[in-house]
Amino acid sequence: MASQSYSTLFSGIDTEVELPNGQRVVPINFDNAATTPPLKKVDEFICENIMMYGSVGRGGQKSAYCTHAYEISREEILNFFGVNVEDGYEVIYVKNTTEGINLLANVLCDRNRQKVLTTRMEHHANDLPWREYGNVFYCEVDQEGQLELEELEEKLIRAKGSIEYVSVVGASNVTGYINPIHEIANLAHRYGARCIVDAAQLIAHRAIELKGSRKEQDIDALVFSGHKMYAPFGSGVVIVKREMIEGKRPFLLGGGTVEAVFDDDVYYKPLPYKDEAGTPNFLGAMSILAAMTVLKNIGYEQIETHEERLKRRFIKGLECLPHTMIYGNADNAKRVGVVSFNIEGIYHKDMGTLLQDKRGIAVRTGCFCAQPYVARLLGVTNDERYEYMLDANAKPIGMVRASFGLYNTEEEVDEVLNYIEDIIRSKK
Repeated sequence: MASQSYSTLFSGIDTEVELPNGQRVVPINFDNAATTPPLKKVDEFICENIMMYGSVGRGGQKSAYCTHAYEISREEILNFFGVNVEDGYEVIYVKNTTEGINLLANVLCDRNRQKVLTTRMEHHANDLPWREYGNVFYCEVDQEGQLELEELEEKLIRAKGSIEYVSVVGASNVTGYINPIHEIANLAHRYGARCIVDAAQLIAHRAIELKGSRKEQDIDALVFSGHKMYAPFGSGVVIVKREMIEGKRPFLLGGGTVEAVFDDDVYYKPLPYKDEAGTPNFLGAMSILAAMTVLKNIGYEQIETHEERLKRRFIKGLECLPHTMIYGNADNAKRVGVVSFNIEGIYHKDMGTLLQDKRGIAVRTGCFCAQPYVARLLGVTNDERYEYMLDANAKPIGMVRASFGLYNTEEEVDEVLNYIEDIIRSKK
């Protein structure tokens, strides 16, 4: 499929928005790291299934249809990642990656303060839950924000087998760096830990296999959101080795989780049902399946080629502009299409507002829910950040982030670069 035709696969991207001057334009969305528009196939699949929508579990023919489709979907998700039920994995549906990691942190640590090793490049979703339920240690990043595997192994060695979980982002939502998750899994297993991967920023851009080239490289748990992969209908997935959470107490309590409730006793269902309290989001699960089908049909090699072209064009254009700072190693090929930058003399939020108001260009500004990582890239110390918090007139630190999706085009890249250049000229 030619790259120019990818935009025809999506709903809503041609819908006009109104600018402050009253002009109506088709917007340019370079905020895909935050969320993505739906694929038309997803909309169609939901429309088909909504005609037979009923409660998953029991309650008539429609309920039976939904229950069957919901259970089959677990197998299809496993197949997407190259495994099946015989490999010992369970699929648990959640709202999003944040809820999924909270589920794992709560269930695995059970407030017993198990030692968890994570990194300073994490989204808050893969940091704060472990702080709450575990005893967290951090692997640092270098000056360009890249993970230092040597330090990760050193911390595992020094822990002498006491670290139980290594939880790491698959791809950064700030720099786009892709971490070597199977190599990290191998290190974790070598020193008696399990490897958990936050795949929210990786799922739409690169093929992911749960199995490594050998058993020691297998991923133990992986979490992702549908809304990051063109299925924004409120569903996410936890894939986890059954042995890790079997017999653990549920994350949420309520309907759907129990076999029997007595006056003074409760018996919970087996996996995965004990961890899916309440009425399941059937349509959200179906949307993820539909998106997976499209991505698989296009092929991740084609997706990577297209998005790499956009990323390189944008970085090259920024490098030609004056007073521009690009964060992270711009020459690192192992990056998804996420580019964070600043323009000297132009506050990041002002740049985002100007792009939005002048042309309907959506970018993200701020710290992208990764404050410790962004502060390191900006060279801002914790002491300085505390001072900023105490100063009512201080502006919060941050960056401008452009992030690309499958439907974006080189023409959009050029237009955004032109507007950035115009803003720089007008401010100088």
